[in-house]
Amino acid sequence: METLRLTPLHAVHNNLGARMVPFAGWQMPVMYTSILEEARAVRTSCGMFDISHMGRFYLEGPHALELLQRTTTNDVSSLAPGAAQYSLIANPDGGIIDDIIVYRISESKFLVVINASNSDKDIAWFKSHAMSGLEPQVVTSETVMIAVQGPHAIDVVSRALNSQEVRRIERFCFSNLSFETSGIKTVITACRTGYTGEDGLELIAPADVAESLWTILQQQGALPCGLGARDTLRIEAGYPLYGHEIDDNTSPVEALLMWAVSLTKGDFIGRDAIARLKAAKPSRKLLGLKSIQRMQPRQGYTLFSNGEKIGLITSGTFSPAHNLTLAMAYIDSKAATPGAVVQIQVRDKFVDAEIIPKKAMLQCAR
Repeated sequence: METLRLTPLHAVHNNLGARMVPFAGWQMPVMYTSILEEARAVRTSCGMFDISHMGRFYLEGPHALELLQRTTTNDVSSLAPGAAQYSLIANPDGGIIDDIIVYRISESKFLVVINASNSDKDIAWFKSHAMSGLEPQVVTSETVMIAVQGPHAIDVVSRALNSQEVRRIERFCFSNLSFETSGIKTVITACRTGYTGEDGLELIAPADVAESLWTILQQQGALPCGLGARDTLRIEAGYPLYGHEIDDNTSPVEALLMWAVSLTKGDFIGRDAIARLKAAKPSRKLLGLKSIQRMQPRQGYTLFSNGEKIGLITSGTFSPAHNLTLAMAYIDSKAATPGAVVQIQVRDKFVDAEIIPKKAMLQCAR
């Protein structure tokens, strides 16, 4: 039996009565009260998630930038210190090994955050391409990572850290802030990034202050939320998840993630393959779907148009708050027309759904 890893907040989750589940090798809270209540808190007020299971490592040295330029699709050289970017790790065939966020700390030091399910694979990939003397400094076990998300998230974090600097952090930027608890002073990295479609911050701090930080955030108004709400929120926002919308056999072209790819920055792993795929135009595209029918669309459900199979669902959710079903699906390019009505096969039934751009999904969920 696999031994599950525990985050620094494991005891807190148990004390709060969270329902715990295995996820990517970790024991994680899937919910505390209900997915609906937790998702609603993020959309209307403030929720927080333990995301300490996500991989975190530093790259530092004169060749750190060179390594990231070679192994990621976005242009890391365009980042100023204190800024971050969404990016992809591509394989030589143009498939997506993972999606990541790169934070530039200084000219020669970077923080990289990766998916929990791909942590070992990603770190091994960077190691295999690193120049002599450059080694990823993995800090996943030594730190806690908490996502505070929602329209009131900045206020909550500002009060919790007693800092107005929080309000000055711009989107996809970060800052190091002081935090004192029980007479111990430490530094928290506050990143204005997130995975919910709402404003907010992702906080990285030493593991030994995890419980104190979580407690003060809760006291200031952040509702504890689990993986269930997090998945619902990211689907509503049209955000991809590895193993669903993207994987090693999926290209940024068909996933409509070319905004995270710089074909002009110079050579990088997968560049030529992605350029060829872009020139050839994709046979399928990742788009959104909405339906007024009450259902839970599952990965692998088939899409039809005029009796012809045209695609597959990758993720879906039903929002009782909005009485609306939202999903993402890969749809044959010839049928991928926003506004068109298609049918989702749900066991022995066919349910109508409208094709919409991914960016329109969040508007439907508000």
